[in-house]
Amino acid sequence: MYIPEEQIAKILTYEALIPAIRQALIDYSTGRVEQPLRQILRVKDESGSPTGWFATMPVISGEFMAVKTVTFYPGNAALSPDKALPTHLATIELLARSTGEPLAVMDGRRITEMRTAAVSAVAAEALAPNAKTLGILGSGVQARSHIEALRHINPAFRIPGAIRVWSRNSQNSAIIAGEMNATAVPIEEAAACSVVVTVTSATEPVLQGKWLVPQSLVIAVGAVGPHLRELDDEVMRGHLVAESRQGSENESGDVILSGAKVQAELGEILASTAPPLPPGRIVFKSLGMAIEDLTGAVIVWDALKRS
Repeated sequence: MYIPEEQIAKILTYEALIPAIRQALIDYSTGRVEQPLRQILRVKDESGSPTGWFATMPVISGEFMAVKTVTFYPGNAALSPDKALPTHLATIELLARSTGEPLAVMDGRRITEMRTAAVSAVAAEALAPNAKTLGILGSGVQARSHIEALRHINPAFRIPGAIRVWSRNSQNSAIIAGEMNATAVPIEEAAACSVVVTVTSATEPVLQGKWLVPQSLVIAVGAVGPHLRELDDEVMRGHLVAESRQGSENESGDVILSGAKVQAELGEILASTAPPLPPGRIVFKSLGMAIEDLTGAVIVWDALKRS
C-alpha cells in the first residue's frame, strides 16, 4: 500500500502527534528503541560539485520497524515553477516487527515536517512552559509548521504580536508573517523572545548570544551536519539539552565546533531521570530521529486500519 502526502495531511494532526512524540522521546532515552545513527551520502553532480545529500534512517520500536530515506537538495528552491520541488523529499517504509512484513510505503515529507515541529513543541512545553513570546529565524516550511505546533501547546503564542519572524530574505519573512498572523522584525528583535527557534539553512552562525534574554530557550533545528552552524559560541554556553546525545555529538556542528557538552536528553527530562537543570539559558538541539518518523507513520497506519 502506498500512502501519498495528500492522504497523510488529512489524517495526521498535532493533537495526536505531539503526545505520541513525547512518549517516543521517553522510549528512546530509556533504551526501548533500537536506532543507529543515520547514514548520509553527500551527492555531487558529474563535474564534482555538491548538489545535496541522501540519508537512510532505520528504527525498531514496539510492534513496528521502519526505514526512512530522505534527500536534501537546496537547489530545488530555485527551480522554475513548472519544475518546482521541495528541498526535502522523503519516503517511509513501515514493517511489522514480528514477521518483517512490509505494511505500507508512505510519502515522508509531511510526516518529517510535522514530527520535527512536534519535537520542538514537546521541548518548549517541558523547558519553557511560561514563555510569552516566540521568535522564528527562518521562513521556509519548518517556520510555518513550528508556529502551528507551538501555538498548539502554548496559548500565549496565539496573542497578536507574540510571534516575531526574521529571515535573510525580508520578502519571505513578510509573507510568512502575514500568513501566520505574526510580525516580521529585525533579527535582534526575534532573538529577544522567550523562545527562539532557528530553522534556517545557514552554514555559519546567524544567532548571536548577545541578543538573547537571560532565561530564554533556544530550539536549534537547522544546521544538520558536523561542519554546519546556526548558533555562535555564546549561545552554546547555555545549558545544552539534546534530542539524542549520540546524534548531537556526531552530527551537530553547533555542538562539535563549540565544544559544548550535552547535559541531558529531552527524553530523560520528560522521564524525570535527569537532574534538574540550573537556572539560565537552555539550548535544545534537534536533529531529527527515525523513531519520530515511525511514530508519525504508525498514527497514519492505525487511522487507516480503523477507517
